[in-house]
Amino acid sequence: MVKGEALHIFVVDDEKVISDTLAVILRLNGFAATSFTNPLEALNNTPSGSPDLLVSDVVMPELSGIDLAIRIKEKYPNCKILLFSGQAATSDLLRSARERGHEFDLLTKPVHPADLLQRIRNLILD
Repeated sequence: MVKGEALHIFVVDDEKVISDTLAVILRLNGFAATSFTNPLEALNNTPSGSPDLLVSDVVMPELSGIDLAIRIKEKYPNCKILLFSGQAATSDLLRSARERGHEFDLLTKPVHPADLLQRIRNLILD
């Protein structure tokens, strides 16, 4: 990210209303956000360069948010990752990722906008 430019965030959730709503909230708070409902589209589509942050649901068809995060990190090593989920199966997926050397932050659905913004600020400052 270039100093003075808005942080570019990819928001990925297979539920369009969630991805679009989170992207709007982020834009209203000064971020450049692009929403996706398909994780493969997010992985292969970089409309305005690489993302600075990926905010993704964990449980999605075609590619889990954890696998998406791993592949985004391989493609863009400086990209920060913030995952969210409302499903119990997430803990098993996260444990598997940790065993492979990947550590990701997780928010629980439903995500309150203030919590999301605070976690993003924390990641930016790390």
